[in-house]
Amino acid sequence: MAVGLLEVNLVSAKGLGDTDLFTRMDPYVVMQYKGQEKKSSVAREQGSNPEWNEKFTFRAEYPGSGEQYKITLKIMDKDTFTSDDYIGQATIYVKDLLAQGVQNGTAELHPLKYSVVRADNTYRGEIKVGLTFTPRVEQDYGGQTFGGWKHSAAHQ
Repeated sequence: MAVGLLEVNLVSAKGLGDTDLFTRMDPYVVMQYKGQEKKSSVAREQGSNPEWNEKFTFRAEYPGSGEQYKITLKIMDKDTFTSDDYIGQATIYVKDLLAQGVQNGTAELHPLKYSVVRADNTYRGEIKVGLTFTPRVEQDYGGQTFGGWKHSAAHQ
């Protein structure tokens, strides 16, 4: 099994449509991958075409447990006085990227546009995201730590 870093490059979104009546939307993104969660900054008053240009890192294993090799990007609108509005979400399946990274030492998907789907399954714009997976070589050195990851005999 390879363990590595899955880097998400959150670039921008467009055509999200404003949810706020009197002001422009303040969108942010909550990213989830296998129980890990990261949150982007709030794109204040950027409305339906926000830009983030932020990078986030998740720990990824391949092959790992379960079949859920996907990143879920939930787009939300930050509201000051009421609960945040759900705008929609995009799902990116990363199994092929992880497999390619294990085989080649690294794998990259340049920023692509993914459809944003609302709760009623209709489309609401798109989000632009790039991905990179870099596995780390793990070898058994009697439980010593190398490269930040601990490898112990208990996992064999």
